[in-house]
Amino acid sequence: MALSEAGARGRLLRWPRVFLFGDSITEYSFQENGWGAYLAERLVRKCDVVNRGISGYNTRWAKLILPRLITESTSADSIVAITIFFGANDSALKELNPKQHVPLEEYATNLKSMVQYLKSVDITEDRIILITPPPLQESAWEKACLAKGDKLNRCNATTGQYAQACVQVARECGTDVLDLWTLMQKNQDFSSYLSDGLHLSTKGNSFLAAQLWSRLENKLSALPSLLPYWRDVDHTNPEASLL
Repeated sequence: MALSEAGARGRLLRWPRVFLFGDSITEYSFQENGWGAYLAERLVRKCDVVNRGISGYNTRWAKLILPRLITESTSADSIVAITIFFGANDSALKELNPKQHVPLEEYATNLKSMVQYLKSVDITEDRIILITPPPLQESAWEKACLAKGDKLNRCNATTGQYAQACVQVARECGTDVLDLWTLMQKNQDFSSYLSDGLHLSTKGNSFLAAQLWSRLENKLSALPSLLPYWRDVDHTNPEASLL
């Protein structure tokens, strides 16, 4: 039987998708021991985990590109969960990093706009998880800035204001929220969660993965594995098992 004929006989296999949308902390999440890689491993043969992290981006830019990434015609209905993880760049200090900085009120408005857009393409609020920026370890990030010839361009107290705004948006929009800024600081020395004061270390990735999985497990673990286990395939008539 030709491949085209076999394809015509079988139903198109569509993997559900978990969509990760964010800045560099999302982009880097597929690196070794990354939180996105952890999710992909846990969900293999159940969901595709799609990484749409864009390093350096803020919510002002993110809200413009989201409709180019997800539309009804690109199977928005296959998205079983989506994370929106911005704020680390929005909260940069305006006078020292005006390119990435987004004012607090606009940040909140941009997050709402993205949630509303997702709802408009039938991604319901129960599938949306907002993630606040993590806390900033200022002395470590200052070293990273100085190495590039820059001054310290963020501070943890300001990042906390953006985290609180993110939590408030989630409350108003009816979505879940992972308040990473607060949760990580329950451990007094949160610096171990960060590799350079801003981005996540291996421990930070593990922490985020565990927190996120606790929110996704009930929703996603019951999804069936796609295609039968190899021992269950009828080797004398594989079409009966696979098409």
